[in-house]
Order: sequence, then C-alpha cells, then structure tokens
Amino acid sequence: MVIDRINFLKDEINKANYKYYVEDNPSISDFEYDKMFAELKELESQNPLLITPDSPTQRVGSISEKFFPYKHKYRLYSLDNTYNYEDLGKWYDKIVEEYGEQELVCELKIDGLAIALTYENGIFVRGVTRGDGITGEDITNNLKTIKAIPLKLFKPVSVEVRGEIYMPKTSFEKLNEENLKNGEKLFANPRNAASGSLRQLDSSITAKRDLSMFCYTAIFTGQIDNPPKTHYESIMYLKELGFKINPNIRLCKNAKEAVKYCQEWDEKRFGLNYATDGVVIKVNDIGVQQEMGFTARAPKWATAFKFPPEEVTTTLLDIEIGVGKTGAITPVAVLEPVQLGGSTVSRASLHNFDEIERLDVRLGDKVYIKKAAEIIPKVVKIIDDENHFNLPKYSAPKNCPSCGSELHFHEEEVNLYCDNPDCPAKMRAKIEYWVSKEAMDIDKVGPSVIEQLFNKGFIKNSVDLYKLTMQDFMQLDLVKEKSAFNMYNAIQESKTRPLARLLTAFSIRNVGKETAGLLANEFGTLENIKHVSVEDLAKIDGIGDIIAQDIYEFFRDENNLRLLSELNNLGVQPAPPIQNTSDEFKGLTFVLTGTLQNMTRDEASEIIKQMGGKTSSSVSKNTSYVVVGENAGSKLDKAQKLGVIILTEEDFLNMIKDKNI
Repeated sequence: MVIDRINFLKDEINKANYKYYVEDNPSISDFEYDKMFAELKELESQNPLLITPDSPTQRVGSISEKFFPYKHKYRLYSLDNTYNYEDLGKWYDKIVEEYGEQELVCELKIDGLAIALTYENGIFVRGVTRGDGITGEDITNNLKTIKAIPLKLFKPVSVEVRGEIYMPKTSFEKLNEENLKNGEKLFANPRNAASGSLRQLDSSITAKRDLSMFCYTAIFTGQIDNPPKTHYESIMYLKELGFKINPNIRLCKNAKEAVKYCQEWDEKRFGLNYATDGVVIKVNDIGVQQEMGFTARAPKWATAFKFPPEEVTTTLLDIEIGVGKTGAITPVAVLEPVQLGGSTVSRASLHNFDEIERLDVRLGDKVYIKKAAEIIPKVVKIIDDENHFNLPKYSAPKNCPSCGSELHFHEEEVNLYCDNPDCPAKMRAKIEYWVSKEAMDIDKVGPSVIEQLFNKGFIKNSVDLYKLTMQDFMQLDLVKEKSAFNMYNAIQESKTRPLARLLTAFSIRNVGKETAGLLANEFGTLENIKHVSVEDLAKIDGIGDIIAQDIYEFFRDENNLRLLSELNNLGVQPAPPIQNTSDEFKGLTFVLTGTLQNMTRDEASEIIKQMGGKTSSSVSKNTSYVVVGENAGSKLDKAQKLGVIILTEEDFLNMIKDKNI
C-alpha cells in the first residue's frame, strides 16, 4: 500500500539524517538518499492527505509575517558564572556542606542560542527561543529546517528538550565568503550568524544555512519507563531518542576532577569546529537538584566556568596606518600569523601613537596579543629582551598615507589627524560608516562594494549613494542582477531612517549615536537643528560647550549645507523621533555593555529613550544603572569600583516588562 511505502521511506530518511547529522557517520550514499527523498516527495504530492508533520519533506517551510511570542511552560533559567578555580571550589564546598559529596557532570558551554523543543508522543510540535526565560518567540518552522533536530523520535515520548543552536566555524567562514562576494553583510562571529539565520522570516533561507544543535537537558512531560535519576542518564536517554548530544560530556567525582576537565578544554577548545566559551558544571543527582532549587535567576545546582581570554606571543612585522572618518590616524599591528581564540590572527589594534610610545613598540619586537572581550585582537605588551633594545624606536608618521597632507594633533586629544576635507581615505571611511548598522543601516552595501564604487568614480561622498542606479551596481565585479537589485533597494529604504540615525551618519566631530539621539529628541527636525544657536545647544544636558561648538560649525559649513540640500532633493526625509511612551526612566542614565541575548544594544537603548531615560557610552558616578550582557569588559569593572547598580539582562527585561513599548 502507498501509506506503507511512505512510512517506510520516512523512517529510512529519518534514520539516515540521524546517522549523518547527529552521529556524523553516514549510512547511505547521497545518491541513495536523494532517490528516496524524491520518491517520498512524489508520493506525498499524489497523496497530500498522507503528509504528516514528521515527514522529512516538511523541513523547509514558508515565509512568515512575523514571529509570535510564546510563554514557556517551564522557565529557562540563566546560569551563574565562575571565572577562577577558587570560586568553583567554593561553589562545590557549599554543596558538600549541606548535601555531602556529589558527582558532577561537565559539558562544554556552546556559544550559541538557547531554544526549547516540545515533543508530544514523539512528534516535534513546537520550538521557542529562550527570550527572557519566561516568554520567547515561536520559530518552529525555522527549527524544522535543522536536520540535527529530529521531527520524530525513536520512541513515542512526550518531552521538552533544551538545546543550543550553533553554526560550525567552517560553515560560518563559508557564509561570510559568499556574503563578501555578493556585497552583503558580514557576520562578526558564528553566534551572530546563527542568530541571524534563525530569525529569518523566510525559513527556506534558514534551511540554506548550516545550523546544528546540541541538547543539554530534558523535562519529561509524559510517563516513561524507568525515568532517569541522574542528569547524565537523562542525556544518554536523549541520545537514544535521536537527539544530538555533545560527545565531550564527562562524569566527574568531585570539583577536583571538574577543574581538570576545565583545564583540559581550555587548551583543546580551539581545535573544535564550534565555538565554546566555558564549561557548564551540574550536580548529577536529579533528586539533589530538586532539593537545592533555584535563585531568582539561576539554578543553585549548576554553574558556568568561563574560560579566560587567551594570550599568545608573535612577531610584529610592520605598523600599517589607517585613516578614519574624522581623519583620525589609527596604527594597526601587522603580525606574523598566529592562532588565537580559534582563528588565525595577523593584525591587531595598537589604539594610538601614545599607546605605541607607552609600550615602546618597535618593528621586529616579540609581542603579546590577546582578544579584547574575545573578539578584537590587541597588542598588550612587548618582550623587552636584548633584541628589543637593538631595534630602532618607532616614529609616528608626519604625513597622511592617503593624501600626503601634514598631520596634526588636536587640542587635548591623543590622536593624530588628517584635516584635509577631500582626503580619499577619509571620504571612503565616512561612506563605510554611513552604511553601517550604527548609522543608516544599509546592510547590503559592504566595504568591498564601496571600494569598487569609489575607485570606479561612481561615488565621491555618502550623498552619491542615492544617485546610484541598478546599472551602476551591475558594472561591479561579481555583482549579478539580484545582488544589484538588493543593494539599490537597501539604499532607497534608508531614505526614511530616524533622524537620530541620519545625524549619527553625518560623522559630526564628537557626535556619536547618544548625542545624535539627544539632538533628535530635543529639536525634532533637521531644519530646527540647522538654525539653533551654540548657546542653546550647550544648554542640553549631555552636550556641553565643546560638542555644541562642533555641531554649530557643522551646520554653518557651506559644503555640508550643500550636501544637506542634495540629500533633501534626492528624497532623504528622516523620520521624526518616537515620542516617549512614559517618563518612568526620566533622570536615569544607563550604560549598556557586553552582548545581550534578546535584543541588540541599540534596541535596548531605544527602549530606554522611549521611557524617558538616557544612555551613555561611559560609566561615571552619575550613571544610574549598568546593564551587563555576555563578555562584559572594563565598563563592568568600573561600575563595580564606583558602586553603580549592575543589572543583568533579565533584570532589565523585568524593569520594562508590561510597559507599552
């Protein structure tokens, strides 16, 4: 019968998917797999009433208008972190005092996105993002495209499974290579790429991205024979059901063995094809877990040990000079390639020429480098051996490497500047900033596209972007009709970005996005800002005399006024600022640091402003709150020293919960 053949094909394809995507051990050839899949698809098209949700043909869904919020039946908690072995030992000692020696389970902490999967009688019915732990977004159709997630379990079990979605490093590199060729946005790291891929409204795009998942816990919602009594047993049972678990999970007798596990993987983690930033350590006994319970935000029976940032040595081969959008001259270290944090590093930040002098960096030096917040490589110190003192001291350049103009220091600043308004490198940097996410957010037009447009003479400044046609884009290397259409449309869509974004994009001296937001909220339109006096600008809290003068001078410069007029004629009409929805945060200043899980920092900043508050880029005694995400850096340290109130992302979400935003 047809139904028997369909069921046979579904089972065989699901088994093949499990062997390939979960066990990484293919059981049949691609040809055999494709042949079975084509037959199943044909049979289902002839018998649409026999199509079921667990069919492999249902993995690629359709386009959704939006993702809907879904309240978790069981809350997803955060984890408390430990950063050294002493704190890890103290955490374990407290447990021993009350519950006696406990076996622990160590699992690598995957740097991905937490999700909750619901299965009813073995069939996948729903997948939800973590969200704030209480409410997430239903992304079921997108999750169905991930072949490591079974649509049907090997047993008819009802269970909610928590896991981490990730993108393999090799797939991340391939995706960025393709995006670079197409002039599209480059992702900063595999986690961002996984997040962007999961939140596509068109699930067929998600299907093209190579996402996978490791499961790390389960809540059994139906009856099962011999329910697991330990966390390790529950993970092994998930494997039996068809889920992918991390093969590096390990049972440890005590904290001493857990420390050995952490030390081992601090060295080995960079050889993995996925990003991991620590180890999750859990009490194995589920009964003890239940007795210990939870704090307001995290389980007491688990902790995350975070790996320290890696520091390695290499040779400084050269110092390249970059020119920024303001004309600031930036030195970049060119290094002998070295492995750092799982990637090959050949360039690192030197910040400015004062820093070069402070470190006494010389060409040919052996230097230590590390990744700031595990993202940006920077030179932190030199090895002052005999070789160092035989090398000539480094001298800062006197002329711009792009236009040859004489460089100058600005009063009370550490940077050297090129003050030539027509400097080609400065103009390119301004255009790159104009299209950036922080400014006009034109994500289809990347640096490589801008370089070609600039070199071919299609653009000289940011305004020229709005004069481009599809035919202009078609003349660029490796740009086809679809990419040209996407880039042209992205530019057109940017014409009505909020006023604050346009002000940010202007690259006015000393005006970042926070100051741009203050200006937009205070004056409402570009025309109002153009005619305001320097005295009135200086009265605005957060601006002051120096910045007021910079803003005033920008809107009195003839070249700038001509460009503003051109933008207006080309249809660039910025949207007015959104009015405050409440004054609940009036008088409060927030600083955002680290990576937030449920929103970008820009989105969080917008919410704060809508509620009457302000955001700042630096921590001071006047800061009301510091909102801390993952990989928070020096701002967290400063907040602790100053005694500023620190909020987790969950704390912040609770503050804005139920507000009409």
